[in-house]
Amino acid sequence: MADIFYDPNLTQADRLVLECLEGDIKTRVERTDADRQHEDRADDLDRQNTTIATLSALNDPKSAHFVPTVVNGRDLHTQPLPKWVNRWLLQPYVRLAQSVVRHETDVVMFSHLLLYFTTSVPSALFLFWHFTWIHGIAHTIMQLSYVGTYTLMQHQHIHQRGILNKRFSLFDAVYPYITDPLMGHSWNSYYYHHVKHHHVEGNGPDDLSSTLRYQRDNVWHFLHYVGRFYVLIWLDLPRYFLSKGKTGLALKAASWEFTWYATLATLLRLNKHATIFVFLVPFLLLRVGLMVGNWGQHCFVDFDEPDSDYRSSITLIDVPSNRHCFNDGYHTSHHLNPLRHWRDHPLAFVKGKDLYASQHALTFHNIDYIMITVRVLTKNYRALAECLVPMGDQIAMTMEERMAMLESHTRQFTEDDIRRKFPSKGQ
Repeated sequence: MADIFYDPNLTQADRLVLECLEGDIKTRVERTDADRQHEDRADDLDRQNTTIATLSALNDPKSAHFVPTVVNGRDLHTQPLPKWVNRWLLQPYVRLAQSVVRHETDVVMFSHLLLYFTTSVPSALFLFWHFTWIHGIAHTIMQLSYVGTYTLMQHQHIHQRGILNKRFSLFDAVYPYITDPLMGHSWNSYYYHHVKHHHVEGNGPDDLSSTLRYQRDNVWHFLHYVGRFYVLIWLDLPRYFLSKGKTGLALKAASWEFTWYATLATLLRLNKHATIFVFLVPFLLLRVGLMVGNWGQHCFVDFDEPDSDYRSSITLIDVPSNRHCFNDGYHTSHHLNPLRHWRDHPLAFVKGKDLYASQHALTFHNIDYIMITVRVLTKNYRALAECLVPMGDQIAMTMEERMAMLESHTRQFTEDDIRRKFPSKGQ
């Protein structure tokens, strides 16, 4: 098997999870007889319990080992600041932020709101007041560097209906109408599509972003998938709600989408260049990014049980998804419980790893969703197999067997397949 690679920028939680899985692999490989298997199972349980205890303490505000997330790029408990900075600057800031955010772990979300309202918002306003090409290009580059983290912060926001303390509920409800368009989101579209639609259908045949009907390692199928969403989602989402008898949701989704289009058209007439760089370019790029990411999240679907969350989504233990995007790599955990707080995903994964293994779930490391998509579309199954963190029966597989397994999971479902696998949908 390929060696497990520990990126130095992994979060502490990711490192603990990966060490736990690597220990399971080593004990499984070394088994020689029944007595040894019993001993190894005891070692596995000890390691799992130790990891669970450590992760639980990191998330428990009552524990002496509790650590809030302050910024995405640095673990301040393992990379401490000078003592005077910690005492006179960091700790007062943490106390202030914890009085504002909903969860004591989420100081980082206060940090990001400060960032966006001191950079993105003033920059956008200045462009409408005095546009220059250099500023317009620089602003767009800045927004593109923000959009992944922002979108996954809003992912937490839409699932838990806010990220701030109830005392700030008004601001919590209003600020997305300011910052969402700056990052490429039309008003409320993320909520209606992701929460009210995608998680209801779970990549099933009625999911507008479902990958089932596509050969996931075919570039032309991918382009059709992206193009369909890009051009028709404004129509398809209201039609979906109407088909389910949810007229209210259909009207809300359509009205917010068309209100945003009308606003864009008005702004283009008032200040074309500023509107293009501040709103239109992020809007056009984000919708491609969302589909590229969703393809990576759901490109591997087990043909035997495509309706299982364990077998239709994946887990990534990586730097971009988990350090910078609020543990977005734990996508199976998120589908199992969409209301689960982002800091709880590693803990839930370790607690359920035996079930993940028995359900043949796929876990990867050292690769993000974009590169998953790229590797699948280029049919580079060896690179994907080398990034696989095998669990359960996967551990005994050769590299070639893992490659074949991954390739089989990109198989296109025909309408006959869908009727058999999803009989309740009445396709």
